[in-house]
Amino acid sequence: MTASVATAPALELRNLRKQFGRTSIINGVDLTIKAGERHALIGPNGAGKSTLFNLISGRFAPTSGDVLLHGKSIAGRPAYEICRLGLSRSFQITNVFPKLSVFENLRCSLLWSSGHRYSFWERLSSLTRLRERTEAILEETQLTARRDTPAGLLTYAEQRALEIGMTIAGGASVILLDEPTAGMSHYETEYVVELIRRMTEGRTLLMVEHDMSVVFGLADRISVLVYGQVIATDTPEAIRANPAVQEAYLGTSAEAA
Repeated sequence: MTASVATAPALELRNLRKQFGRTSIINGVDLTIKAGERHALIGPNGAGKSTLFNLISGRFAPTSGDVLLHGKSIAGRPAYEICRLGLSRSFQITNVFPKLSVFENLRCSLLWSSGHRYSFWERLSSLTRLRERTEAILEETQLTARRDTPAGLLTYAEQRALEIGMTIAGGASVILLDEPTAGMSHYETEYVVELIRRMTEGRTLLMVEHDMSVVFGLADRISVLVYGQVIATDTPEAIRANPAVQEAYLGTSAEAA
């Protein structure tokens, strides 16, 4: 690794743009996220947050501009390549294998990062180190008691916890979480927030989240996206006090958060 790559931001967006036909959704986004930073992206519905996540994670190719992961351009690469380079993403809708057990879901997500490829003659049950790593993530996600439960039978909060575990299990250094606490009760939110805090330690986190108590409680910095443009990036305290942000998005929520 060269010195320039070693000191590069974990994630960098350079004049990123996306159009669908004549409709412009992302309008020249510049954003730099440092290694180890927890960064929140907020904005009103329709601001382009999901589109921006899709551009970063490879679901969409940008119309123009660039996305750099640890100093290396990933713009337009397929999602599986980006994942193998160290960026992993969860989705708004829980994305697990419902008929597989919790253990099997986590083990599947570990295979590639553990160096295992498709093989007719190698039994998964014989891979001791893979099993031990899966058991460790079960414990980290507090899902050991649900080890053999089909993922489709978990509670919503448990499914989100499993998905976060799967996202991190692949060994990614940069994690994208899309509304990780959406639809949760206060108790469930506290459980998932603490899980995110613990499991992203030492990693870079970019999350989209509408719950301002989660945003202000987790993020080191916050960026505000409005009409496909970042109108402010700053610490939670500065974002809370920013009049332009309050007018565009936070409103009275800034006082209540």
